[in-house]
Amino acid sequence: MPQPQIPFSQPRILPGSQQLALPGARALGPVDAALMLEITVRLRAASDVADEAAATGEQLPRQRSYLSRSQCAAAHGASEADMARVGAFAARYGMHVLSRSSAERRVVLAGTAQQMALAFGAQLQQYQSADGSFRGRTGALSVPAELADVVEGVFGLDDRPIATPRFRQRAAQAGDSGVVTAYTPLQLAQLYQFPSGLDGSGQCIALIELGGGSRAADLRAYFKTLGLKPPRVRSIAIDHAANRPGQDASADTEVMLDIEIAGALAPGALIAVYFAPNNERGFLDAVTAAVHDDVNRPSVISISWGAPESAWTEQAMSAIEQAFSLAASMGVTILCAAGDNGATDGVSDGQLHVDFPASAPHALACGGTRIVVYPDCPLCEVVWNSGPAMASGGGFSRYFSRPGYQAQLVEQGWFRGLPDVTGHADPASGYAIRVNGQEQIVGGTSAVAPLWAGLLARINQQLGYPVGFLQPLLYGGLRGHGGTRDVVQGNNGAMLGVPGWDAGSGWGSPVGGRLLQLLSG
Repeated sequence: MPQPQIPFSQPRILPGSQQLALPGARALGPVDAALMLEITVRLRAASDVADEAAATGEQLPRQRSYLSRSQCAAAHGASEADMARVGAFAARYGMHVLSRSSAERRVVLAGTAQQMALAFGAQLQQYQSADGSFRGRTGALSVPAELADVVEGVFGLDDRPIATPRFRQRAAQAGDSGVVTAYTPLQLAQLYQFPSGLDGSGQCIALIELGGGSRAADLRAYFKTLGLKPPRVRSIAIDHAANRPGQDASADTEVMLDIEIAGALAPGALIAVYFAPNNERGFLDAVTAAVHDDVNRPSVISISWGAPESAWTEQAMSAIEQAFSLAASMGVTILCAAGDNGATDGVSDGQLHVDFPASAPHALACGGTRIVVYPDCPLCEVVWNSGPAMASGGGFSRYFSRPGYQAQLVEQGWFRGLPDVTGHADPASGYAIRVNGQEQIVGGTSAVAPLWAGLLARINQQLGYPVGFLQPLLYGGLRGHGGTRDVVQGNNGAMLGVPGWDAGSGWGSPVGGRLLQLLSG
């Protein structure tokens, strides 16, 4: 094995690369030095990344000017010189370049664990946790001084699972009579007054999935029960992942939930499913692939996987939010489930936490409600809360400062508040879906993201141009005009539903037809 050469110069710490130990994980010893690894090196943009989407302010979609994907790549991609410098650095250590993308600002390197540990100042260990074994590290990474301003992140040295699907299955209830209430997506579309006569034709809805898979036979059977033709579903492999049903029942449920809800509400849309490994590298690579996909060209991206902000490295949160910002500049709406563990997001430190990527300022964070049926109220909702560990996520970020569109919420604090919108999520009366030949009832905010994705695909179809970055309008010119139904009761353990925006339910659930009217101007 050739010995690595001396690095360019004194290494510098890579900001945001600090990695904490996974609680409860046990170190088994160093990773085999000869183990071959692949990593993603994320580079700076060739020019300053201005927030073009924020500049549109409260302009209606028809007044906005979006970048094409090629224009975005030219304006905000990585430079050839920077990619060449990373390639030269890799060669110094015996690593080689597998692929690179200027648009995604990504260089993929391959090499041994020893080469990569030396190149980036990492100590790689094999760990065992309750969820299995993984390759991990603690502390910060380093890069040579000459690359300190070029490299923004290094992903894949640590491959611990990062995210979990944000759905909850209905548990058997005491006193069940055998008749269980569940909604099909079409029934919820009626309750939420989705605009009729539209099916999302001409649109592409992207789904980010970190495992699992779908079965064509299940999709045919499910859509037959709805009286619909199955949508076109296209699988895209990221970092060697693929559509693999049957290996992880939980991940299969998430994949089918997303496809069946989005596909039922927008059966004319192309459903592009980006399968990636469940780690920070896979998540980032799937997001950038979908955002910059100039073949399928999604106008809506739905993400129903997440984890508390404290579980992520800062470099990952920063890189994913940058990708979301560029998506907004191209007229792509990002929808993210806000979490299913209430105001703590499942963290047991006694503090309040929120879920990422829903907490990213350019993500439309989707919280959850429970539909309450009263004789005099065809659609009454409260913030979903079925107990301490089964309630809508929501609260305030500890990482992202308050974005401009939330400036009027000064009394709420100085950090990004979420959710932005909400929808039915209570698994006790959840969504009727089909997974691996079985009928299931599933809820959680995982269902709310594709619910809104289907609505926006219909709206985009009718408008003839994408809605894109919706938050400045929701918090600005659309507020108080009936595009959403305010949820003023309930709580998620700490955040109350009150009149107006709140961190329990955002601006409320959709009033689809009215929202279309408002966005049409």
